[in-house]
Amino acid sequence: MPDALIPDTTWQRLAAEARGAAEKAYAPYSRFQVGAALLCADGTVVTGCNVENASYGLTICAERNAVAAAVAQGHRDFRAIVVVSPNGVTPCGACRQVLSEFAPAMPVRLLSKSGKVTDTSVGALLPSSFGKQDLG
Repeated sequence: MPDALIPDTTWQRLAAEARGAAEKAYAPYSRFQVGAALLCADGTVVTGCNVENASYGLTICAERNAVAAAVAQGHRDFRAIVVVSPNGVTPCGACRQVLSEFAPAMPVRLLSKSGKVTDTSVGALLPSSFGKQDLG
């Protein structure tokens, strides 16, 4: 279920931005293009795409690239994220943890290239995340 505080027009804008980001993905090995659009509290939308590397472990996901770009621009308060992928997959564990660091209750919309929509939240994707409270 989408967040009632985020208007449909905003979800549509995020989806369009995420699709555009996916088209910019550097995925020569998997051909699995992913794009993310992150809504910041001030209304700014920051995008990210996956960037693969021949040394697969160095690949950076779209979600983490969007968060890193937003943080680099001075944003820390996130309201929603849309992720577009070929089949609407959920974020990986590392992305879930990074998203949880900034917005543990944030709504997440997953879109497939065929139009399938899945609405969830960071908390639902990572219910027992490691956080500041665990550092003592």
